[in-house]
Amino acid sequence: MVKTIYFAFDSAELDEEAQARLRRAAEWLNRPENRTILFRIEGHCDERGTEEYNMALGDRRANAARDFLISLGVAPERIQTVSFGETRPAVPESNERAWALNRRDEFVYIQGGDPTPPRR
Repeated sequence: MVKTIYFAFDSAELDEEAQARLRRAAEWLNRPENRTILFRIEGHCDERGTEEYNMALGDRRANAARDFLISLGVAPERIQTVSFGETRPAVPESNERAWALNRRDEFVYIQGGDPTPPRR
């Protein structure tokens, strides 16, 4: 399963790399042995912007990935979403590198199936 996808500043748009990762994840999730897997998409933001704005942006980011996976055949009842806004930075620094790494969706396994994808 995908671990993390990243976003541009102030955006919930999935870039080509994110879409490619999600396509691979959907292919894996749609295999018969993995159709019982439940997971959560956690939307995150960098520290810039208000807390309220970043909570909403994190929600849009998580739902963008969810909607894309659903469009690829992943059942919506298998996917939970949550926004953490700016409250859980991956890199607790204030610079361009940290901000880029904090603008992300993280995918968290909840239950079911085999959570370990095959190695390629």
